[in-house]
Amino acid sequence: MANRLPAIAVAGIVILFLIYSSIFVVNARQQAIVLRFGEIVEVKSEPGIYFKMPFSFFSADNVQMIENRVLRFDLDNIRVQVSGGKFYEVDAFIAYRISDPRVFRSAVSGSIELAEQRLRTRLDAALRRVYGLRGFEAALSEERADMMREVRDQLRPDATSLGLEIVDVRIRRTDLTQEVSQQTFERMKAERLAEAERLRARGNEAAQRIRARADREVVEIVAEAQRESEILRGEGDAERSAIYANAYLRDPQFFDFYRSMSAYGIALNGDGTTMVLSPESEFFRFFRDPARGDAAVAAPSAQAPAPAANGQ
Repeated sequence: MANRLPAIAVAGIVILFLIYSSIFVVNARQQAIVLRFGEIVEVKSEPGIYFKMPFSFFSADNVQMIENRVLRFDLDNIRVQVSGGKFYEVDAFIAYRISDPRVFRSAVSGSIELAEQRLRTRLDAALRRVYGLRGFEAALSEERADMMREVRDQLRPDATSLGLEIVDVRIRRTDLTQEVSQQTFERMKAERLAEAERLRARGNEAAQRIRARADREVVEIVAEAQRESEILRGEGDAERSAIYANAYLRDPQFFDFYRSMSAYGIALNGDGTTMVLSPESEFFRFFRDPARGDAAVAAPSAQAPAPAANGQ
């Protein structure tokens, strides 16, 4: 019995190894391609535990796991030419999945890197064709969705030949190249400067109109004020003359006396004006004694102020 224990242990190990080599597990994110001597025997797409022939090291049965998820491939800084002849830089990406594992294995040996290299070439060509039929503004307008659908539809036949399904194509960025960006900036700058000059010219024209209207209104207001002032001054002079005339008619002697007193106040106000008059002058007639006929008060000195012209 003791001699049989090593043999039993070896047999158990061999059986466990055969069982281990015959089992493979497929999870929800994977697909399994079962290969027998390099030929595809079956494809397992549902998650679970599966069996195969053992001895994979003899190329009896091999299992190749491939992705069963939606994958993303980015393509950056693609230089495309639009219908106007200018060049732009475009960033895009593809969302795809492996829809036919058999074709995928046959076309690219189940290599995602090799499949994406082929997608890169086809996506680049599709972007150039779609942008070449439109201007730059199309990628920034409602046509952007149509452009992405066109690129997707152009990629699908080539992707099907690789065992892939194109789920979606998205354009992430459409930007100016450095030289086009500088040209666009200069053009926009010139347009803004021209617009500023037009606005400035319209502003100056409006300012001139407002200034001319204000000047005209000032002249009209001043002229009207002067007219009214002249009318009022004339009416005042007329009223004054009427008052003077009425006062003169009522008492001519008193009116003469009042006018003389006013003239004395103006002439003798001490402002430093020099005048030379005789005490017998008619100007001092109200200073004389009516009984004697000579001056009733001392005559003013020789340095007396001169009377005003309207005080005579």
